[in-house]
Amino acid sequence: MDFDLSEEQRLLKESIDRLMRDRYGFEQRKVYARQPDGWSRELWRQYADLGLLGLPFDPQYGGFGGGPVETMILMEAFGKALVLDPYFATVILAGGCIRIAGSEAQKTALLPKIAEGKLLGAFAHSERDSRYDLADVQTTARKDGAGWVLDGEKTVVIHGDCADKLIVSARVSGGPRDEDGIGLFVVDGKAAGVSRKGYPTQDSLRAADIALKGVKIAAGDVLGEPGKAYAHIERVAQSAIASLCAEAVGGMQEMLDITVEYLKTRQQFGVPIGSFQALQHRAVDMLVATEQARSMAMFAAMMIDEKDPVERSKAISACKVHIGKSARYVGQQSIQLHGAIGMTQEYKVGHYFIRSTMIEMLFGDTDHHLAALAKAGGLIAPASAA
Repeated sequence: MDFDLSEEQRLLKESIDRLMRDRYGFEQRKVYARQPDGWSRELWRQYADLGLLGLPFDPQYGGFGGGPVETMILMEAFGKALVLDPYFATVILAGGCIRIAGSEAQKTALLPKIAEGKLLGAFAHSERDSRYDLADVQTTARKDGAGWVLDGEKTVVIHGDCADKLIVSARVSGGPRDEDGIGLFVVDGKAAGVSRKGYPTQDSLRAADIALKGVKIAAGDVLGEPGKAYAHIERVAQSAIASLCAEAVGGMQEMLDITVEYLKTRQQFGVPIGSFQALQHRAVDMLVATEQARSMAMFAAMMIDEKDPVERSKAISACKVHIGKSARYVGQQSIQLHGAIGMTQEYKVGHYFIRSTMIEMLFGDTDHHLAALAKAGGLIAPASAA
C-alpha cells in the first residue's frame, strides 16, 4: 500500500506548514489567546481565503473536495502549532453534522458560508450526566405545529460561546439512553430562549454551557429525519476522533522535537545531558511512540469511510486507545526530561501535554474505547481453533 502523499496533498501540507510557521509561533499564540474571542478572526479570514474552511466539503458547496487524508494533514499541522481557532468545532463537528445529515437545501444554505468564513458553528451534544454515551440525550424536542420546541441543557460545547449556529441534539421520543428517538436541530446562537455561559478550558480553548428554554425551531431546521439521528451523530464523532488523532500526532512530534533540542543544549556536569545514554534511550522510546501513533492516525483516516459500521467503530476505538496511550507517554517523558521548566506556563512543552490530555478525554477516553473494543471482540478477530 502506498502511503506517499499525492502532489496536491504535498502542496497542501507545505502551504499549511508555512502558514503555521509564519503566523502561529508560541508567542503569537499568546497574543491570539488574549483577543476577545480567544482566537484570531483575522487569521480565520486567511483560512477562508486559502480554502481551508471548506477542506472537507464538496466543490458544489464551495468546498475544497478533500477527504480524510487532507483533514489529517491539516489537523496534524494545527496540533504542532497548538491552534486555538474554532476549526474543529465549526468545520469538523458542526460542518460534519450538516455534511452527513443535512438535506441538499441545508447544505447549499450553510456549507458555503462556513467555507467563506462567514458562519461559525458548534455541536451542542454533551450533557452533564452523559459521560461518553452518545445516546444519552435528555434535552427534549416536542412538536409545535410544523416546527419544534427545544428544552434542556448542554455542557462543554466547544467554542459554543461564539457560534452563529448550534447543531443541537434533542430527544423526540424514547428513554434517556435509547439510540432511537434522537434528532438534530440547527439553532441560531442568538435565538430567543438560548442562553450561553462561555469560559476558557484548561488547554486555552473556549467552551460554553448552553441552556435552551422554549426555543422554537422551524421544520426546515431539522437535520435528517427526527428520531433517526444517532447514526449521524456516531459518524460525526468518529470523524472527530480521526481528526483528533492527527492533531495529537502533531503535538507529539512537537514535544519530541522540543525535548531533543533541550537534551542537546541543557548541560549538567559540564556536558549536554543528551550525551547520557539513559536519556538517549528515553528519547528513542518517545520517537517510537510518536511514529506508532502516526501510523494509527493514518489508519483512522483510511477507515473513516469504511462502509461496515462495526469494522469502522472498532478501528476508530483502536486508534483512540493507541493515540491516548502514546500521547500520555510522550507528554510525560517530555515533562520529566525538561525538569522543573517543563511545568511552567511560560514554557510551551507543558501546553502541548495539557492539550494532548484534553484530546485523550474528548469523545471517549482510553479506558472507554478499550472497553468498547474488547466488547466488540477486538480489532482483529482471533483465529478459530483447528
